[in-house]
Amino acid sequence: MRRKRSYARVLVVSTLVGCLEVALTVVVVLIHVRTQPPPDTPPDWTAIGGSLVSLTPLIGFISFLLSLVLVLPAVALADLVVRGLGARAAWGEAVAAPLAVAALLAAPVWIVARYNDAPTGATLVFWAAATGSLSLGALIALPRGEGLLRRVALWGAAVVAGTGLLGALGLAVGLLPAYEPPRIGPRTVTGTWSDQIGNTLVFTADGRVTSDGVGGRSSFDYPRDPAPSCSGTGTWVYEGGRDARSQRVLVEIPGCAWPAWGVGGTARAPRIHQEIGGSGSGVLYELRKAS
Repeated sequence: MRRKRSYARVLVVSTLVGCLEVALTVVVVLIHVRTQPPPDTPPDWTAIGGSLVSLTPLIGFISFLLSLVLVLPAVALADLVVRGLGARAAWGEAVAAPLAVAALLAAPVWIVARYNDAPTGATLVFWAAATGSLSLGALIALPRGEGLLRRVALWGAAVVAGTGLLGALGLAVGLLPAYEPPRIGPRTVTGTWSDQIGNTLVFTADGRVTSDGVGGRSSFDYPRDPAPSCSGTGTWVYEGGRDARSQRVLVEIPGCAWPAWGVGGTARAPRIHQEIGGSGSGVLYELRKAS
C-alpha cells in the first residue's frame, strides 16, 4: 500500500527548490558577467550582496506563494489523474505534474501578456521557463520517502556551491572565456570615435587627430575629476603593449592634458576609454567607434 502524501512537505520542499533556483541563477549570472565587457560604471558588489541578503525573506515568501498557488494544486491534480486513470504512479505523476503546472500558469500569463501588450514569442518563452522552473519543484517534491527535505537541502546547496566553484575554476584555467579587450591596431583606430553626446575624435591614417568637444566633465557630475571639453588638432600613436589589456592609444593635442586611452568593448564594437573620478574608481569615459 502506497504511503499517503504529505502536502505540507510538498509545499516546504517546493519552496526550498524555488529558493535554490534563485541562488543558482545568481551564481550563473555572476559567472556570465565575468565573460562580458565591464560597464562604464563598475557595480557596487558590496551593495548588491547586501541587497540580495536583505531580499532573502522576500524571495522565500514569493517562492512559498508560488508553491502554494501553483505547485501544490498541480501535485494534487497529478494525484487525481493517476488515481482516476489507474496509471503507474511513478511515471504517471512525473508526466501529469508538469502538465498541470503548465495549465495552471497559462491563464495568468496570458492575461498579464495581453494587459502589457507583450509579444507572443516572449510570452511563450516566459511561460515555458516558468513552467519548467515550477515543474522542477513539483517533481522533486513528488517522492513520499522519509528525509526528502534534508536530501533536497544538501544536494541543492551542493549544486549551487559546485556551480560556483566550477565556474571560478573554469575562468581561472581558461575553459570559460573571461573577458579580454579586443586586439586592435592602427587600422582599427583610424576613423571617428564619439561619446554618448556626440563629441568626436577623428583619427586619420597619417597620424593626425582632431578633437571636437571630447572629455568635457562638469564639477557637478564629476567632483573628483572635472575636465573642460577639448577641441583641436594633434597627433596620435597606437602602442600594442604586452597583451590586449596593456595596448594604448596616445593622443597629443595642445591644451588637452589626456593620459593614454585604454582599449575595451568587443571586436565588433571596440571602445577607447579613460578612467575618471580619481585613480582606482573604475568609472570610465568611453568613446565608441562609429560604424
